[in-house]
Order: sequence, then structure tokens, then C-alpha cells
Amino acid sequence: MLSLDPLGPAWDCPLASKDLEEEEGPWGGGAGLPPPGCFSGSWRHDVGLDCKGSLEEAEARAWTVYHYSLLQSCLQQAGLPETQDRSQVPRTGCPGAEVTLCILGSPSTFLSVLLEGGVQSPGNMLLCLSPAWLTKVPAPGQPGESALLVSKAVSFYPGGLTFLDDFVPPRRATYFLAGLGLGPGRGREAAELARDLTCPTGASAELARLLEDRLLTRRLLAQQGGVAVPATLAFTYKPPALLRVGDASPGLRLVELSGKEGQETLVKEEVEAFLHSEALGDALQVAVKLSGWRWRGRQALRLYSQKELGTVVDMVLALLEKLEEEESVLVEAVCPPAQLPFPGSPPPGPELAVRICAVVCRTQGDRPLLSKLHLVESDPNHFASQLVQTFIHFDVTEHRRDEENARLLAELVRARGLQLDGCFSYWDDCLVLTALLCQELGLPCSPPAAMRLAKQKSCTQLHLLRCHGPPWPAPSLHAVPCCPLESEADVERAVHQVPLPGVMKLEFGAGAVGVRLVEDAPQCHEHFSRITRDLQGEADHPGIGLGWGNAMLLMEFIEGTEHDVDLVVYGGRLLAAFVSDNGPTRLPGFTETAACMPTGLAPEQEAQLVQAAFRCCLGCGLLDGVFNVELKLTRAGPKLIEINPRMGGFYLRDWILELYGVDLLLAAAMVACGLRPALPSHPRARGHLVGVMCLASQHLQTLSSTASRETLQALHDQGLLRFNLLEEVLVPGEYEEPYCSVACAGPSLAEARLRLLGLCQGLGIDGPHYPVAHFLSHFK
Repeated sequence: MLSLDPLGPAWDCPLASKDLEEEEGPWGGGAGLPPPGCFSGSWRHDVGLDCKGSLEEAEARAWTVYHYSLLQSCLQQAGLPETQDRSQVPRTGCPGAEVTLCILGSPSTFLSVLLEGGVQSPGNMLLCLSPAWLTKVPAPGQPGESALLVSKAVSFYPGGLTFLDDFVPPRRATYFLAGLGLGPGRGREAAELARDLTCPTGASAELARLLEDRLLTRRLLAQQGGVAVPATLAFTYKPPALLRVGDASPGLRLVELSGKEGQETLVKEEVEAFLHSEALGDALQVAVKLSGWRWRGRQALRLYSQKELGTVVDMVLALLEKLEEEESVLVEAVCPPAQLPFPGSPPPGPELAVRICAVVCRTQGDRPLLSKLHLVESDPNHFASQLVQTFIHFDVTEHRRDEENARLLAELVRARGLQLDGCFSYWDDCLVLTALLCQELGLPCSPPAAMRLAKQKSCTQLHLLRCHGPPWPAPSLHAVPCCPLESEADVERAVHQVPLPGVMKLEFGAGAVGVRLVEDAPQCHEHFSRITRDLQGEADHPGIGLGWGNAMLLMEFIEGTEHDVDLVVYGGRLLAAFVSDNGPTRLPGFTETAACMPTGLAPEQEAQLVQAAFRCCLGCGLLDGVFNVELKLTRAGPKLIEINPRMGGFYLRDWILELYGVDLLLAAAMVACGLRPALPSHPRARGHLVGVMCLASQHLQTLSSTASRETLQALHDQGLLRFNLLEEVLVPGEYEEPYCSVACAGPSLAEARLRLLGLCQGLGIDGPHYPVAHFLSHFK
């Protein structure tokens, strides 16, 4: 948040919040009744501000009414409608399932956050005007910690709509931000409410006390963060321990006083030296003020010329009389505002100082969010077994027993007393099992039937071919003819039903292993026999879906450019989509060679791909989750290759996080817990990434010398490329997956492509057998 203030010789305004009530209001530690008749405008006063079961005394009730009027005044000044009182009909909701972002504090302080929250998460951004509207209760199974319940609040919605609501049962806060004060009054109540909560909080009394001491904050920023701070001379009286330790900070001169009286000579010498020092730089003025949490927003700032030595000394001496322990008097440089002269431009307006306010989110004990993870894994020695709250060793490799395994896992979960909010997987083989387990435990997830449909590639295509609408355009427009193959007889029948050339692939495969272009019937029979012989079970090639069997399918080969669309879907609504382009493959194989993000397609073509991917997911019944959809863009529009009902693999999560700031893994976890991720509906990339795959069969020597794992990692650490290791072992084979991805970033697609090409030539990745320039030729 930004605010602008006039900068002049006598700047008599507080440096903290711009609240109308800040200086003596209840949040700042003041006491007494609020000032009467402060706000102009008209609104209804017969609203239900009382909270059932938590009556307020007369003074507290007066402040609640005051803050409600302040909110209405702020809304009117912003041209927004009056708050509607619907507290007579309590909101029931879904206790424990909602996102509940709760703010306790002044409406004027937090109005911009509240309005934006109403847009990002309608009905879930709540403003409490009184601590009486909140209750702390012990958190089950978490000794010493509490849950925060909201019984009454003002709810914010898009368009600035607000409603006064009661909640029965109360809503449980999932985030809490309070306007804190350290003296008597509501600020202290807010600080106590924020203490020892299970949910993340935006502040604490201890943090507020630290941040409100400007001298201490600047010292820490300069010492530990290397942040440039204004040149400052500080007279400290019995300073806190944090100010006494550490080396001197550039631009900060600390003078520790033994007492508050008899300091005239010392003060004059120090101020005179400071006003004539080089530390002031171009500053022509200095500010004199008090530092310490007690002075939060309660003092006028006075500016003096650098030449006014006597006046500055007198002001410092006068302020010394007000000091208490751990407080300071500051003389600091006033940084001159930037001047931007343009020929013929009008005279400059008033000089302005910019203040930036940031809201910091903390969790209890500084724990990371989603901290209680429970892992189910077949390998008892898996490295992640030591990184999770609970590790359950369970053999999940035989997926033809998923229904039975889901029931057994549900029994294990109940036996251990685990209270789960969600369950998800990013591993292809376990997606159906995950859906079945969610069904057993009553957790959010797309139906198991939808997961099965998306998991088996021929079923996906044949089902969508039958979806003719409504709604339109129907998913059948994007489906491709195919035939399932389980025997040689199936192959013979398929070559007469599917136009050739075609593509043969494993029904449950991943990573393009075993995918091949076939030109005629003999090639179809030959490839089917080879796969049936070489890839019979999970042990033959772990991790590509053979736990589901080695059935195959034959589908029509589609000409066009290939693209990935990664979708975030919640409740059947599309929240975000990210489109990437793939380079031409090395036919007759289909192992990925190159990719770029964001897409280089025209906006209307990108929109076609997104809508096609979304409609195909809905057509299969995939209503909640993060999904990766592979399509080709043809002359007849987008055509579906396959749906992966989990987030995109390889480098996709990393690239999307880098370019868009969106973590698909976090989004998947939130959707799995029934929480709607707050994502940009039209994300804009911060640059371009172009990458190429490296294969053991093509780059064994290079990856062992000039482009070794250590070399690529070092270049990644230097910011010269992005290195994604995809396989731990460098072993060539007939059925292989990419070993790693190497990418370069750039402000434009052309520049990123040029950087990557030069890098590949220098490292030896490019060559006649692996023409990188050809693989990048689609990216223009």
C-alpha cells in the first residue's frame, strides 16, 4: 500500500497510520469515549451491532458504533454502497471448510485490503469492529494453542458490497490480522486474541513493539539485510540489548546517554558534527523526533534546515526530558524528493514523501503452512519419510486392487486418529487410488469414475467422442478416433478402423515411453509385439504406469503444433490456465525435445486451447484439481492428445512458479483441502523461458564431460540457465525418458531462444544427431 504526504518545513502529521482515530483511539492504547459527531454523511444506525452471548459495556459499545460509522463514512467517500444488515438471518456456511480471513481493527486502516479481499475471495474477507465479536477456544489436539471463532463481522464482496453478518455456528479464522496497541484499550485485547493461535497471523504484540522502534528496526535492517537507511544520529537512554550488540552500521551514529539531564555539551557537539558530516549527502533538512513503541503515531514531525544548529540542539534537549528506558531521540536526514525536469513542463507540484505499508503474514511458531503432511509410500526407506508428520508404509503398486487398498488405507487413517483436510497425489499411478480414498473418508476430490476415465487414454477419447453437447462447443470436437488394444486380434481390427499413419501408445503410460508413429499394419503388429514382450510389468520400467498393465491403443496421427495446458479447476470453475509450446519430436518417437513458455500463439489461438482443455476435463467429470492437458493445434482447431489428471510433470511446476508466481503444487493441495486458491484469472508472465531436453542415448558423453550434472548446476546457481534434473541415473536405453531439461530466460521469446541455442552449442548439447535449432524452430 502506498500513501503520499506533503513535505514541507513544518510537517505536523503522525508518521504511522492515517486513521482518523489513531492518535487517541482504542487501537492505539487510548481510553475514554470516542469523539461525537465526527463523520459527515447519512446511513442507517438501527443495525444489529450487538453480538449474542457477548454483551459490551457502554464504553466498548460506543467504540463499536464509532467504528461502524467510520466504515460507512469511508465507503461513502469511496463512492461505495452502504453496508446492508442481514444479521437477523444468521449465515450457516460449512464450518471448518471455508477460507476465513479476519481483520480486527480500524476500517480506515485496512479498507484497501478489505476491498481487494472481497474481490479475491468473496464473502471470506471479514472485518470485526469489536473484540467481542471474536472468541478463542482451545485447539483440539494442540496443547497451548487456540482456534479463533468469528461470531459476527462485516463481510466484503466484489464491487465494494458489504454485509453485516452473524455466523451460526461461528466461522473458524484461517488468517487473523489485528490493529495492535501496547497500552490499555482494544489494542491490548487484540494482542491477546492474536497470541498462540493455530492460524497464521499478520502481527503480534512482540513484533509490533519491535517494528515501532524505528532506531532498532533501522539497525537490524542495516546490519543484517544490508539495507540503506537515512543518515541518523540517535541519542539513546538505556537502550535495549539488541542495540548494544553488533558492529556499527553505516550512516547510524548511536550515542548512549547516562542520564537525561546535564547533556547540553554532549548534544551540541554530536549534533554539530552530524550536521557537517558527509553522511548527510544531498540532504538539506533534518527531522527531529522520538523513537520507541510508546510514540506510535503520537508525535508531530518537525523539519529543520541543516544550518539551524541551535534550534536542532534545543529540540533534542527538550525531547530528552520525555524519554523513558529503551527510547531514543533521532536526528535524521530528510532525503530530497526526486526532481524530473522536462523541457516545457509546468512548474513542479508539491514535494511529496512516499510511505509504503506492507502486511506481513506469520504462522504460530513460524511454522510453514500445510505443515502437517501424512505420506503413504511403498518404499519403507523413502527419503521423505523423515520429513512428514506421519509416514504410512503401504504397498500401492498393484493398482488393480485399488478399491481394496483404499478401504484398508481408510482404516489405517482412522486407527491412527488422523484428522485429514485433504488427500492428493501428483503420481500418475496413484490418482485413482487417491480418489477412492477421498471417497472413503469424505474428502474433496473429483469422482473416482472421472479419474479412471482420464487415466485410461482410449476411454478418455471414446467417451468425449460421444459428448455432443449441450453445452457447446461440445468436447467431441476435440476428441480423436482410437481403438484399445489387448491382443493381436485387436490390432488387426484397429488398422481397419483408425486412419493410418497412427500413433501407438500404452493405455496407462507416462513420459512418452513406448509411444511410436506407425505407418501401416505390419508396423502396428511389430510394435505391439515388442511392447508386449519388453514392458510387461512395473519392474521392467518403474514409474510409467505398468502397474496398471501394458494394454495399448492405436489413435489417429494428428498434424499440428503440440501444446500443454495446465489448468486449476475448483468446483467446476476454471481459476487459471498456463499454456506452453512444444517443439517437433524425433519421429517415429515422441519423446519431448524442446518447449517454451508462455506460448507464442496469438491470443485467440491460446484461448481456443484453454477452452478445449477445460471442456475436455469437464466432459470427463474432472471438477476439482490441477490438470495437465496435452493438445495439438490443427487447421480444424484443438485436438486432444491426452489428459493427465494431475499437475504437469517435468519442469512445468518450476517454470510456472518462476514466470507467474503461481505454485501448482500448493494450488493442488488447497483444492484437495476444499480451499479455493486465490489466483490471477488472466496471469501475465514476467518473461520467457525456452528449454531443451537432454537424453542419455544422445548426450551420454556430453553429460559426462562438458555438460555434466555439476557443470549444469553451477550454471544454474549463477543464473545463466535453468536446470531441472529429471532422472537420477544416466543410463541409455531403448525405452527412455529425458535425463534433464536445460532452459534459458529472456525478456522476449527470440532472445531466450537465441541464448539457449548458443549455450547448447557451447556445451555440446547441439549437434547433427540432435539439431537444437530444428527443435526450436516452432518458437517464433
